[in-house]
Amino acid sequence: MMKDSEITMMMVRVQQNKGFSLHKDTAQQSSTRGQNSKYLHYHHVLGFGAQVCWDEGDPDAAEDHHAERNVLGLIETVSLSPLKYFNFLAFVSAVEEINNSSELLPNLTLGFHFCEPYTDLLLMYRAAINIFSGMDTGVPNYSCKSSGPLAAVIEGLPSVRSSEFYSFSSIYHYPQQISFTSGNPFMSDTVKFPNFYRTVPNELHLCDGIIRLLKHFGWTWVGIIALDDDNTMRAVQFLREGIEKSGGCIEFTETFNHALNSHPQHIINIEKIIKSCSTKVIILYCHRDFIEYITQIIISKIGKVWITIAEWGLMEASYEGEKIKGLTFTVGKKNIPSFHRFVREVNPAMFPSDDYIEEWWKDLCNDKCPESIQRSCSENKKGRIVLYCDVINDEKSYNTFNAVYALAHALHDMITSSPGNTTLWNGERERFLDFVPWKLHRYLKNLHFKNILGEEISFDENGDITIGYDIVNMIVLPSGAWSSEIVGSYNPFAPPGKDFTINEKGDRTPPQSRCSPSCLPGSRKLTKEGKPICCYDCIRCPEGEFSNQTDMDTCTTCPEDQWSNPNRDACIPKMITFLSYEELLGIVLILISIVFFLITAVILGIFIYYRDTPIVRANNRNLSYILLISFMLSFLCTLVFIGRPKKVTCLLRQTVFVITFSISLSSVLAKTITVVTAFHATKPGSKLHKWMSSRVSVMIVLCCSLIQTVLCLAWLFTAPPFPYLNMKSEIGLILIECNEGSIVAFYCVLGYLGFLAGVSFIVAFLARNLPDSFNEAKYITFSMLVFCSVWVSFIPTYLSTKGKYMVAVEIFAILASSAGLLGCIFMPKCYIILLKPDRNSRKYLTKNLNE
Repeated sequence: MMKDSEITMMMVRVQQNKGFSLHKDTAQQSSTRGQNSKYLHYHHVLGFGAQVCWDEGDPDAAEDHHAERNVLGLIETVSLSPLKYFNFLAFVSAVEEINNSSELLPNLTLGFHFCEPYTDLLLMYRAAINIFSGMDTGVPNYSCKSSGPLAAVIEGLPSVRSSEFYSFSSIYHYPQQISFTSGNPFMSDTVKFPNFYRTVPNELHLCDGIIRLLKHFGWTWVGIIALDDDNTMRAVQFLREGIEKSGGCIEFTETFNHALNSHPQHIINIEKIIKSCSTKVIILYCHRDFIEYITQIIISKIGKVWITIAEWGLMEASYEGEKIKGLTFTVGKKNIPSFHRFVREVNPAMFPSDDYIEEWWKDLCNDKCPESIQRSCSENKKGRIVLYCDVINDEKSYNTFNAVYALAHALHDMITSSPGNTTLWNGERERFLDFVPWKLHRYLKNLHFKNILGEEISFDENGDITIGYDIVNMIVLPSGAWSSEIVGSYNPFAPPGKDFTINEKGDRTPPQSRCSPSCLPGSRKLTKEGKPICCYDCIRCPEGEFSNQTDMDTCTTCPEDQWSNPNRDACIPKMITFLSYEELLGIVLILISIVFFLITAVILGIFIYYRDTPIVRANNRNLSYILLISFMLSFLCTLVFIGRPKKVTCLLRQTVFVITFSISLSSVLAKTITVVTAFHATKPGSKLHKWMSSRVSVMIVLCCSLIQTVLCLAWLFTAPPFPYLNMKSEIGLILIECNEGSIVAFYCVLGYLGFLAGVSFIVAFLARNLPDSFNEAKYITFSMLVFCSVWVSFIPTYLSTKGKYMVAVEIFAILASSAGLLGCIFMPKCYIILLKPDRNSRKYLTKNLNE
């Protein structure tokens, strides 16, 4: 069911033989190659093998060519599947092309040696020792003098065997090792593996490509099935870390070992896990030999999207009507015309064979094979079943070509850059044969050439080839046969933006693989307790925050001047608010202010008109005029509070208000003092008569008002009020208000008003029972009680409101307190003046006073 892992090793040896003997262990063939008379000799080693060498014993050949002989050995498994046989032919074809080239290594023939150690470590060591010693029966720590120094090893070992072979060869100080199969990421360590190169990309790049693919399609919920060996487990760990770092999660990781076919229960367990899992995407991380088996058992039964690292054996299945079932990362299949021609024209008798291989050569005669490799055979030599002739463009054949050509170019660069190379080609070959093998390392390190397809080939600083992967989509054709289609690529060495490409067709919608549905804009993810980060709930962003992308981990706070819209997926400018003239509240307050202003103006007109009447003259009419004018100003100053706050209005608001109110309260205090003074001045022998002058009352008003004016000036010159955009007090609003500047100064001027009001209230309260027909002390007491009640209730209300309502509260307090004073002090007098004129006489006043 499962074939042994492919093991291939090619050795490069520089040596000089004066004679040649043809070995005949199991297979012996020879063939003349054109006019160069270079013979192909095959030598059986551990199954089968081949050796190409320059036979200097042939006088004709020696006469035509004065060249050294390089021997390159290749180790393969004995289980020669057609795919591996193509790799063998690709290697032979590459050597043939190089030997026939007049530009690359002219007059120098490359030879090769094949061995088959299976997957057995002991047999691999035995084969290596044979090549190291230069003998068919190797002797450890011994090198045949007839063999030159071993320059390099080209191998196709599995990842684990590749590193083991490197460790083994380093004991004998054999240098450069080039692999065309091992993507072992840890062999990029130039400290532990300084002379290791490969023509297959590092598997870390493969893991990066898978992560980019998952991220591209939004597949955050995946499963992994992997081969249980050290190299694969390390790659899977890197893959897991990359997926989690990019925001994805692993639902399960299941492993299987090489002896999968002998553990049916393990297969059943894997199958149960796949059936019960919720993920739609599974990564199958194992190489071709195991994929062929695992797909027959699992993939063919379960409808999932599979991501594999080798294109092989995906069985027919469908997912919601789609024919797309597998995405594979592969080094691009390359059509090498010269290789096709070699397969089509070469004589199979030149190569070792068995019944299986002979049948494969017959399959190449079938009409169903590609015309580029279809051989001309008689009917009785045609194969009956064509299975593998379409894999000629396999990636390993391409990697094998690159490995052979990389070594050949490095040798060519070393030879041509050596001092005196002009004489080297003319026969002074001892100097070349005795070269130190590690010198080749520098030329491999700096290698850069175009391969036979015109593609740029080079190694990076870690010895990894600078090529990428094709992303192949596996498609089921209507006939049921599999067909592959290249849908993208990943090349980590390409410029940013071009390193990963996917060609998506409009008629194909990739499936979704997520633990939880996407959180739409306007919401964020909330991880479920005890669950992976990919399993979450979606919660709406709070006010003032937004998310404009799907699957946001956190909501973003809007700028100060903006607020989140109702959908919470964008920020919109905050609404600017202030107490304007256009809104209803502003209009009402304006009308009230104007009405009270007009009422005060009418009362002032009445007092001026009836200025000579006793009731007007009774309590200092000049103070009454000052008080009424201050009330008018108080009503008008409320208009400054309405409208968009500006620098001028902010400066005038509080200062005009407190100064006018200081005048009002000073006038009230002066009136109260006048009442008290007038009562005591009427007593015999009283010295207060001189204080009855109106000048005294005016001085009281001026002094009290001047103190407030000084406080206001100090406020304006130290920390004046200014317009302020309050973006934090109201949700979703920008409050344009006047910042008081110095809150201490603000409360000082208000405190002074409270002081005047308190003194006026106390004096009036003490004088309320003085005998007087028009005792203003009673009315002043009541008016100050109203005034104090208004402002005491104003303070907590003012502090608890914001924005335009705070301004409205202050306007209301101004209007209410001013109206209270106006009504309590002047309305009784207006009542008498207008409705009871008989009481507005000196006789009536004197009568009440005598009583």
